[in-house]
Amino acid sequence: MPGIRDESGYHYDVIRRAIDAVDTAGPQATLEDLAARMDMSPAHFQRLFSRWAGVSPKRFQQYLTLGHAKALLEERFTTLETAHETGLSGGGRLHDLFLRWEAMSPGAFARGGAGLTIRWGWFDSPFGPALVMGTDRGICGIGFAAETGEAEAMADLSGRWPDATYIEDPGALAGWAARAFGAQRGEVPLFLIGAPFQIKVWEALMRIPSGHVTTYSEIAQAVGNPKAVRAVGTAVGRNPISLLIPCHRALRKSGGLGGYHWGLPVKRAILAWETARLEA
Repeated sequence: MPGIRDESGYHYDVIRRAIDAVDTAGPQATLEDLAARMDMSPAHFQRLFSRWAGVSPKRFQQYLTLGHAKALLEERFTTLETAHETGLSGGGRLHDLFLRWEAMSPGAFARGGAGLTIRWGWFDSPFGPALVMGTDRGICGIGFAAETGEAEAMADLSGRWPDATYIEDPGALAGWAARAFGAQRGEVPLFLIGAPFQIKVWEALMRIPSGHVTTYSEIAQAVGNPKAVRAVGTAVGRNPISLLIPCHRALRKSGGLGGYHWGLPVKRAILAWETARLEA
């Protein structure tokens, strides 16, 4: 996927700098203001931005404001009891993916990945460099390195299953990665490696349609433990398969973004990107 690496990684860097520019200049900044802050001509900036976001920079600005999360809660809050019908059963899933997943047994998880062979490779995604890991059963990890750096992302994911055997083999993962990041359509198998409670939370996250959000307390209700909001937040933060298990769609009840394991700028960009595609 060399072409996708070069192009989408550059585009995310533009968007990342645009987020900073919008934060600094405020929502009244013009196209010319934003382009000047990134040393680009307005025409070049608009062309690159629109190719990435699907909408103009001016339209996209409202999705990058700090109030966007609160607006999503008011307008696109998802009750997880009905989310399966509205999200996973139709075209509302990100990239029209069909996700098929299975979970590792609790005993196997407790062994720290012993006996597992995990292949890994770096790919560009719409949100910067992405580390993709997978077993023969499906993708088990996706991490974004735009904020953390590649070495830290690698240490983070591999440290979750310290006794697995790791093999660098991007070719084995290229097809799944292409579908995960929208370069191709089709099924993406997932292999969930986690404790039983974590897996219940991750399955609840996968019932949130693209462009919609829910709250940590709503997830706690959905997994049958309404008082476990803090534990849900921890499980959301430990989600190993970013984007496909959409932990970025979990917000605080107040409308705050909450945390994001790979950096809040990435979370903001993903939420804005999904909203733009839903409304384009």
